[in-house]
Amino acid sequence: MRKRFVVIPVGILALVALVVVVEYRARDRDSDPRAAEIPTAAVAIVTRGPLSNTLSLAGQFQPYQEIDVHAKVSGYVQRIYVDIGDRVRAGQTLAVLEIPELDAQLKGTQAEVLHSKDEVVRAENDVIRAESDHAALHAAYERLRQAAEARPGLIAEQELDDSQSKDLATAAQVDAAKAALSAARQQTAVSDADRMRVGALAAYANVTAPLTGVITWRYADTGALIQAGTASNTQSMPLVKLAQSDVLRLRLPVPESAVAYIHTGAPVQVQVKAIGRTFDGKVVRFTRSVSLDTRTMETEIDVNNADLSLTPGMYADTTIELEHKENALSVPVQAVVQDANEHYVLVVDDQDRVRKRQVDLGEQTSNAAEILHGLSEKERVIVGGQSNYQVGEVVKPRLEPDSAAADGSQTGEQK
Repeated sequence: MRKRFVVIPVGILALVALVVVVEYRARDRDSDPRAAEIPTAAVAIVTRGPLSNTLSLAGQFQPYQEIDVHAKVSGYVQRIYVDIGDRVRAGQTLAVLEIPELDAQLKGTQAEVLHSKDEVVRAENDVIRAESDHAALHAAYERLRQAAEARPGLIAEQELDDSQSKDLATAAQVDAAKAALSAARQQTAVSDADRMRVGALAAYANVTAPLTGVITWRYADTGALIQAGTASNTQSMPLVKLAQSDVLRLRLPVPESAVAYIHTGAPVQVQVKAIGRTFDGKVVRFTRSVSLDTRTMETEIDVNNADLSLTPGMYADTTIELEHKENALSVPVQAVVQDANEHYVLVVDDQDRVRKRQVDLGEQTSNAAEILHGLSEKERVIVGGQSNYQVGEVVKPRLEPDSAAADGSQTGEQK
């Protein structure tokens, strides 16, 4: 019995010792790098497809044209027909001014024209009378001259000289009458021009819209005294503010870094969140000058707004396509590493070993880079954490589906 009690504890101690040795060896194996698990590497597939570089900007709608409508002449507002929000067409009467002194001046010029016409009639009659007198005296002189030539000594020289002088005097009177007639006609033209000038000023008593648009503000009411808009020594008050809103200008501040890519006709996608509307447009014009204050270049897009659903002052989110390439070989930008003056990527080959590959880059966006040389389509490249891998190391590749677009297109955003 005493021997059995001694054997049992010894067996238990041996079992415990065996467990401790196995655990120690397991821990020692885990601390050995060569026995560690193969590292996982996030990879992306080199794809070929369209590659676009875009610029996202916030823009603001402006009226195509906007003016303050002034009166050409001074006067009191007799009646105003429009108010804010009214749509008007070109040539429509906006207001009528009361200008009594201008009406009197117009009547005076009309009377002056009638007087000038009467003077023309009188001058014409003077010409006819002078021509008649000249014709009679010239005929008498010719008869005396012919008689004196036929029978010398029959007509006294004194009588012949007197007849000739009367002939010449009446000829001069004809010329004078014609000159007076011409002066009367010119005076009539002057009077008529003055009447037209005053009549044109009187017509400005009806203030009309110079363009089709919307009244955005009204400055004057009935009875207000309006100064002539042409007077440089007075601060004239406009009647209304008129904006052409059937076509709007969408103005975009393009940053200096993207100025070189802006050109007329560049496609632009416009989204107006305020009214839930999205449409396509094109760059129509740009200033070709960078502001010294903001370092941006004003760029405009014309937007049709016949239904006035868009209001000047609204904001819009736009996306301008700066560059576009078809069938471009590209990888995510996270796959490209810059080392000194070279760019390289880490490629996982068919044996799942890491290889270093130097590449030449082309067009770049915010999330994709075009590969000109160094890679082939469908190769696998490591995206991110490249410093954790050694060349020749075996890795377990894990495909990152969101690292590049399925069709190879990339969109970069710039603010």
